[in-house]
Amino acid sequence: MSKADEGLVRWGEILNAKYALPLALVCLGVWLHAADELLLATMMPAMVGEIGGAELVSWNLALYEIGSIAAGAASGLMATRFGLRLPMAAAAALFGVGCSISALAPSMQVVLAGRLFQGVGGGGLTALAFVAVGLLFPRRLLARAMGALSALWGVSAFLGPLVGGLFVEYGTWRGGFWFFAAQALALCLWILFSFRGREQARPTEAAGGAFPALRLALLSAGVLAIAFAGINVSPGRTPLLVVAGLLCLAVFLAIDARRGANRLLPHPVISFRDPVGAGLTMVFFLSSATIAVVIYGPLLLTALHGISALTAGYVVACSSIGWTITAIAVSGMPERHDPLIIGCGVTMLVASIPGFVWSVPAGPVWLVAVFAFMEGGGFGLAWTFILRRMTTLAADGENARVSGAIPTVQRIGYAVGAAYIGIVTNAAGFAEARGAAETAHVARVLFLSCLPLALVGLAAAVRFITVRTKAGTGATEPSPADP
Repeated sequence: MSKADEGLVRWGEILNAKYALPLALVCLGVWLHAADELLLATMMPAMVGEIGGAELVSWNLALYEIGSIAAGAASGLMATRFGLRLPMAAAAALFGVGCSISALAPSMQVVLAGRLFQGVGGGGLTALAFVAVGLLFPRRLLARAMGALSALWGVSAFLGPLVGGLFVEYGTWRGGFWFFAAQALALCLWILFSFRGREQARPTEAAGGAFPALRLALLSAGVLAIAFAGINVSPGRTPLLVVAGLLCLAVFLAIDARRGANRLLPHPVISFRDPVGAGLTMVFFLSSATIAVVIYGPLLLTALHGISALTAGYVVACSSIGWTITAIAVSGMPERHDPLIIGCGVTMLVASIPGFVWSVPAGPVWLVAVFAFMEGGGFGLAWTFILRRMTTLAADGENARVSGAIPTVQRIGYAVGAAYIGIVTNAAGFAEARGAAETAHVARVLFLSCLPLALVGLAAAVRFITVRTKAGTGATEPSPADP
């Protein structure tokens, strides 16, 4: 890479006739997934009022996540076999079908079927967006493209609930699903026509073999068991479900590792010796460690500090704001700074957790917002460069698989982390907590329990950023600290 290539990357280099349309295309796929995931937050009361099914509300998110994880795991293999055009168009079509099913649903059970299709389509679009960034843009522009995706994800955190609220207020919740179905159809057609003849959008490696139905079933069963363990926590059933879920995931990884070019995920996924495995280990544990504030933050803040649910939601949303601002701010940095920026981001993220241990029970509320901004900002700072460094460290022919694995492993981390903190808060007496003192104790225990996960993620990050790459290649050479 020449010295000119190593300089600061300006937005004008990616927002031009050559790259603006591919960037808009992958951003639209991420928008559909991120905004639809949050769409139900404001539409759900109206949906329950019309079609019932209050007891199934939590499964709208659980099935959406399961579909997203399964599709994300398969996306790297599909891109390896067929390139980007057909898998991305199929994901957009499935997303649109799911939205249409939910829009027409006479009962919550039918909505759940639509949500599963939406999860498959949305998860596929997001994972393939990562693959597309690695294939459609030169390495010099990867961080800017990732910064744009991160910015759109943060914007979606606000616009998704707003769109749902507007349809409920001025129309019907079914219109919200139709709105996203129309966007999915437009995206499907755009992909089919805009990717035609784009040879650079097709990976160079090829893979064969049967469709990995058994592995996807094991992966889905593992995530489903863990998700169910975190929804209704009990001393007898919850540990059994967690063990069963982790066993399914372990069997999935063991089988997948033996499939060679037909693998769904890189091998190994969890590792401190392999640099790519260390990067995925970092993503998994940091995702598990940071889900607590999203799930329990609003409940604890309203109970402890007497603020409104809306205010608590905005405090938690500071995480998305921090992610967006830092991702945009550093996205033009040259590649030689990747290890330093990732290290700073991970350190900032880990430091936010002791901040939550203190600030959530004791306040003030503005301090909680500061640490939420730190947590999201740390992730945004590192996330922008994780893809670029992982694809640099990946073996030849593994870029599509590695790129698609990043958001998939992140979501598995969220699912496992949600079950873990559900068990912790139940054991700490959250359901029986009476008064501020007992609730504050639960909050301290909750965030302290996240610290070991974050420290494991930090240790993996050290390995990920200290391995050196040979100039001009994706191969690695040991750092002085390596055994």
